[in-house]
Amino acid sequence: MSGSDNPYSGSFGNQMTATTSFGATPEAATVAGNYITETTTANFAKDVIEESRKQPVLVDFWAPWCGPCKQLTPVLEKVVNEAKGRVRLVKMNIDDHPSIAGQLGIQSIPAVIAFVNGRPADGFMGAVPESQIQQFIDRIAGPAGADEAAEIEAVVTEAAELLAAGNINEAAQLYGAVMQADPENAKALAGMAECMIAANQHQRAREILTELPEELAKDAGIQAVLMKLEQIEEARKLGDPVALERELAANPDDHEARIKLAKIRNVEGRRDEAADHLLLIMRKDRAFDDDGARRQLLQFFEVWGFKDPATVAARRKLSAMLFS
Repeated sequence: MSGSDNPYSGSFGNQMTATTSFGATPEAATVAGNYITETTTANFAKDVIEESRKQPVLVDFWAPWCGPCKQLTPVLEKVVNEAKGRVRLVKMNIDDHPSIAGQLGIQSIPAVIAFVNGRPADGFMGAVPESQIQQFIDRIAGPAGADEAAEIEAVVTEAAELLAAGNINEAAQLYGAVMQADPENAKALAGMAECMIAANQHQRAREILTELPEELAKDAGIQAVLMKLEQIEEARKLGDPVALERELAANPDDHEARIKLAKIRNVEGRRDEAADHLLLIMRKDRAFDDDGARRQLLQFFEVWGFKDPATVAARRKLSAMLFS
């Protein structure tokens, strides 16, 4: 799915812009590739000790006359840049600033020391090959992609909380940012569709969930949103809820009218009321529509989610009814 045909790549409610960056520190996100700096004895505490409390910092102790240093430098800088902010590289010329190397007991160069949480954590000496540097960074900073995956998951969680609180545009901004970083993130796709449903943009919601790869389309969250869209479309055809309430007041055993009203209350967000209508039918007539009330309630559960308070409450009542 390209940026040109992404429905989330433009505006959402004329306000959405996806600007969140992943896989890099805020500083690195501001200045792309700004992962390598030089330091001095006076600035070492700030550039290395303090910075290593935020992310791992590699210190390259080198000197202009050192042949192996010249071999290591381009390889080390290449790997650090490719790590895209998982670590920082701070270079220190020991000819100009010998005291730190002396305090650390460094007797030959090149020497690379990794600082984590303000302390030396690991290191290596000599002009080692690129693969060994990559392994060293993985050991210090974790496997490539782990931080980005965790950050994306955190952003998706925050977006879901914003959506639940009714902050549709803010949620859509975060979902859109995730989709730029990971266009096939099922949670972000489903979340963006939920934002569109909340904004009464049902057709746009359906569009972003169609023509997905087969495996992605099978995702339970995406299937739940599609089912929700179907329930909304069905409820629009079920008539006036006020008229249905009048029918039930005149005839409380009109189960067909009660199921219709339950479906309408569901799409209105009145989930507890929708569930209670179906539970009432089950108490009165389990055989109605071949146990249709229970089947409809289970469909509601699929859309609401296992942990939704309405699902929890209705399941408790259902269990009491079935097993008492």
